[in-house]
Amino acid sequence: MRIARFSIDGNVAFGAVEGDKQDELVLDIIKGIPFADFELSGTKVPLSKVRLLPPVLPNKVVAYGRNYAEHAKELGNEVPDAPFAFFKPSTSVIGSGDEIQYPSFSQDLHHEAELAVVIGRMCREVPRERVSDVILGYTCANDVTARDVQKREKQWARAKGFDTSCPLGPWVETDLDLATASDLTIQLTVNGEQRQLGRTSEMIHSIADLIVNITEAMTLLPGDVILTGTPAGVGPLSVGDEVAVTIEGIGTLTNKVVKRG
Repeated sequence: MRIARFSIDGNVAFGAVEGDKQDELVLDIIKGIPFADFELSGTKVPLSKVRLLPPVLPNKVVAYGRNYAEHAKELGNEVPDAPFAFFKPSTSVIGSGDEIQYPSFSQDLHHEAELAVVIGRMCREVPRERVSDVILGYTCANDVTARDVQKREKQWARAKGFDTSCPLGPWVETDLDLATASDLTIQLTVNGEQRQLGRTSEMIHSIADLIVNITEAMTLLPGDVILTGTPAGVGPLSVGDEVAVTIEGIGTLTNKVVKRG
């Protein structure tokens, strides 16, 4: 099931996305929330009539850096022996169709296409054999990064945590099992030109590795998001660019870059 979060006539709801052709997609409004038992209401609205919101509002976004060897190499970094985690605040999250605001304190903004894992239940110290039980589904992400600030400040809070730096969407796909999600095509285009192309099977540390790693240290809550790293091909974004992340079996996340004002 593809679960979207959207607004219509000033109201916010979740809905199950139905259909195959983009211009014919409809939302069957969900009674309840996707983190508990819910029913489909049977009330349907065309996707074209709503505004898509971030598919979840995470308490925290846990991101992992340098989890693809070729990406680490292209930036002149060594591959870490253990998963390398950092955080993006909830205020960085935007949805598909929302604008990425080019931060005033940077002159070198980069895109990073990533598979995002959405947590479905409160969990801590998750054993490897139970990882699938805590996953609600998967969505597309763009770990937008002020690369010059990242290099200059040596730590990543401002470089990766500024407002609008974490586009997520367009929805959560719940029908992918862990094995399938671990070998999907992930690509990114800027103004229709392909910049990144890889497979999630190229991750150094697997989805299961990352969930085990972070839950050893902290509790994850329903709706929390894990970003799993980016393949090679990261590069600059300019004001006016349209950037799109497409992941096999999930969908396409599209955002336009605008001047922050």
